[in-house]
Amino acid sequence: MITATRLLTADDLLRLHSQGVRGELIRGVLHETMPTGYAHGKIVVNLSAELRYFVKDRKLGSLTAADSGVWLERNPDTVREPDIAYFSAAKILLDALDTGYAEVPPDLVVEIASPNDSRREVREKAETWLHYGVDLVWVVQPDTRTVDVHVPGRAVMTLTEHDTLDGLDVLPGFNCAISDIFDT
Repeated sequence: MITATRLLTADDLLRLHSQGVRGELIRGVLHETMPTGYAHGKIVVNLSAELRYFVKDRKLGSLTAADSGVWLERNPDTVREPDIAYFSAAKILLDALDTGYAEVPPDLVVEIASPNDSRREVREKAETWLHYGVDLVWVVQPDTRTVDVHVPGRAVMTLTEHDTLDGLDVLPGFNCAISDIFDT
């Protein structure tokens, strides 16, 4: 006898999160995530700070960090958690205070590879974001101190800690030394 597994919804995921369950929903199936560690957290803070100063000073939009979630598909629901997301003011109003998940794709997504992530897994995650309309994805690779830049229709470009991260058309004028992302 085969038993059907009930697919979860975005509302179910919010309820589970309030009960301490952390994860993403992919086509209705919960994929639990584990704490990512100290180094990962430092990189999130370093890059978030650089982005926040640039975005806030220019009133360009808003930033979110892990656990905020982006609702990408319905029936069955898909909710992904970027480590950092930038939403232009054209997509989400600056004073918006929605308690649910963002329902539009971010303009920029930053994913920081965790120690247990393979390069293939994070590349596929970046491609998923691009598929849903994200214009720029940065995948930070702590083990090699590099950043893979994903733009729709272009080859992936890998930057080293001697290079500068550029906001391209998504955040024109934004620049950050890759080495600053990894600074302690």
